[in-house]
This record gives sequence, structure tokens and C-alpha cells, in this order.
Amino acid sequence: MKKDKKGMSRRDFAKLSAAALGSIPLMGFDNSLFNPLWHPKDDIQVNLFSKHLQFLDYNAMSEAAAEIGFDGLDLTVRPKGHVLPERAVEDLPKAVEAMKKFGLQTTMMTTNIISANNPQSKQVLETASSLGLTHYRTGWLTYPEEKTIPESIEIHAQKLAALEVLNKKLGLYGGYQNHFGNHVGAPIWDIPQILKNTSSLHMGCQYDIRHAIAEGGGSWQLGLRLVQSHINSIDIKDFKWGQKDGKWQPINVPLGEGMVDFDSYFKLLKKYKINVPASLHLEYDLGGAEHGDSKITIDKKDVFAQMKKDLTFLREAWEKA
Repeated sequence: MKKDKKGMSRRDFAKLSAAALGSIPLMGFDNSLFNPLWHPKDDIQVNLFSKHLQFLDYNAMSEAAAEIGFDGLDLTVRPKGHVLPERAVEDLPKAVEAMKKFGLQTTMMTTNIISANNPQSKQVLETASSLGLTHYRTGWLTYPEEKTIPESIEIHAQKLAALEVLNKKLGLYGGYQNHFGNHVGAPIWDIPQILKNTSSLHMGCQYDIRHAIAEGGGSWQLGLRLVQSHINSIDIKDFKWGQKDGKWQPINVPLGEGMVDFDSYFKLLKKYKINVPASLHLEYDLGGAEHGDSKITIDKKDVFAQMKKDLTFLREAWEKA
């Protein structure tokens, strides 16, 4: 049986964790959803994208995430998020306090930040740093029609280099997400270009396997090989191609039901020694929770159960790879 440095088995630690947390009041869903938060060092750290719990307040969302078994939350700190950027100084400490209350790691947040010169963005990052958050996703960049793509890349590279300077000062790690569609980072080959003026330590890539496969098809492994040294966090989700409103497009599905080959993907992450904070997204039909709605149309127990199902799949796939 696997043991930690002090000789305690995972099973014994799990028992102690369950006992210590036993006094936490349950939210009314099945106790079988509970999963101890302790994992061996080589396990993947999984944070739930808080967008999917925006029908709950800070305490309720933290309690739910902890009981389901997540290590932490990838907190939305952006317009229409759990924390509004203009209220970061007042509300971000409240969200972090709630997360810590239920034993969650305070590692990740998702923002709309893209410039080091924006006063509000600087305030958000300074507040996050003071509270111990470490990793954040930036906003997205575009390719304006009035500029050539190489011209835009030069501008974006300078902007991200300036953001890295601020990140280093604050002890933060920013990640630009590769995302399906007609904007910067959709072709994975953009990533090294827009990060060419950075060290890729404090300003890197939040790698999204779903979007990489939707854009790269059969060449996603080459794309991962290209950007692997830039990756400082990852998004986990799945999809398949289908028709919606008469158009072919990526359709989001639960983990293991789509086109993402998680066994091959996780094997490559381990080969490249990439074990960074992960954000689990559930973008398929969850009664509005998938869109970050403040009110959902299905029982919250069903949302929690699906989160547990995807989390279990993720952890098992990681362990097997």
C-alpha cells in the first residue's frame, strides 16, 4: 500500500480526513459523493471551474466542491463571475475564506485580464497575490482585420511580456488559453509566438485539450509537443462533432463520451513531466449550470452527481495512464 513520507497509508489518512471533516454539515446530497481531499503527490490536482456553481454563494459552492472531492476551485473573477473585478478587494477575500473553511486549495482563478497597465486588472492581481492565489487564466486576444496577423502577434507578444513582469513581481503564474474559433491561440502554433518575449514561467499557457483536438484533429500530439514547455495549467473537458441548428460544430459531452483520448493525453503529460493545476469544466447540459446561470432548472443533486462522475473518470484515467 502506498505510504506518505511519514509512513501513513493513504487508507489511514483518508479515515482521519473523513473523521476530521465529519462535523461539516452536508448539503442534502448523498454522502457517497464525499471523497477525501488527500491525494499522493503524483496525483493530479483537480479544481472545479466555479462557473458551474454560480447558483450558489461562496460558502455553499465551497462546501459542495469539498464534499464532491475536488482539491479546490478555479474561481471566476471576471464580469458575471463569482467575483466581479470591480469588487475584487471586497469580495475575493470572502470567497477565499469560504474555500479555506472547507479545506479547499486556493490556487486558481479565471479572469478577463490581458494588460498590465489596466488599473482594475492590477488591483485584481494584487488582491489575489495577497490572498495566496497563484495561477490565473488571462482574457483572450483577437486578430483585428486592420492589421496583419504577424503585426498582431508582435503587439500581443509585447503585451504578454509586460504582464509577465507584473506576475513575477506578485508571484503569480498567468496562462493564456488555446481556444477553438477565429482568435489568437485557436491554432496552437500561435502560443509560442505570443509568448516569445516571456520566460514562459510567470506567463505561459493554460492548455485546453478539448479545444486543441477540435482545432488540431489528428495533429494535436504535435501541438502539445510544441507548447509543452509553456504549459503552467490545464483545462479538462470532452466533446464530439455533431449538428446543431443545421451546422456541424463541437458538442460538449461528459468525460469519456467524446473524442478526447485521455489515456494518450495523460501519458504524454506524464512523459513531459507536466503535472500542473487542472480545471475541470462541465460545458454540457446541466440545467443552466454549464453556462454559469444564477438559477438552474434541474435539481442541484443531479449537478453534483455529474460533477462527481466526471471527477472520478478523470482521476481513474490519470492513474491508469
